[in-house]
Amino acid sequence: MSITWYECKVKYRKVHETGDSKVVTETYLLDAVSYTEAETRITEEMKAYTSEEFLIKNIKLANLAEVHPFENSDRWFKVKTSLVAYDDESGKEKKSNMYLLIQANDVKEAFENTNQAMQNTMGDYTIPAITESTIVDVFPYFDGEEENDVEARVEKKEEEVEESEMV
Repeated sequence: MSITWYECKVKYRKVHETGDSKVVTETYLLDAVSYTEAETRITEEMKAYTSEEFLIKNIKLANLAEVHPFENSDRWFKVKTSLVAYDDESGKEKKSNMYLLIQANDVKEAFENTNQAMQNTMGDYTIPAITESTIVDVFPYFDGEEENDVEARVEKKEEEVEESEMV
């Protein structure tokens, strides 16, 4: 089972360091096993950002295969990578696209970080596109013991649903 990433757009009043406040809509990324869990998790995360009311404007599946944070970087870039495979039957190269979210300070660093993230890839790949993402922050799932243990989270959710149906 793979990780499912959700983009969550949240509208809230953001207080800047100068003391000024402004209503903003920002995009956050988190992994979850369902839309319901994504909504619950973004609600909890936003409580740490603001003590005022906030509105979850949208939750959608993110078209991302992998997310790679890098230290000392403050922006996120969506990187299109094309994996190149040789098709023996047709005798032609076949490309399959995959999108990564890479943390970096600029496009050049995003390119370098993508190459670093892809160094264990079997086969050839190209990087046809790098665009700056609107994602402000990423909240990966941590349960204290296992990072991103998706199967255990799915089982736990199923148990919670069964228990709530019994009541």
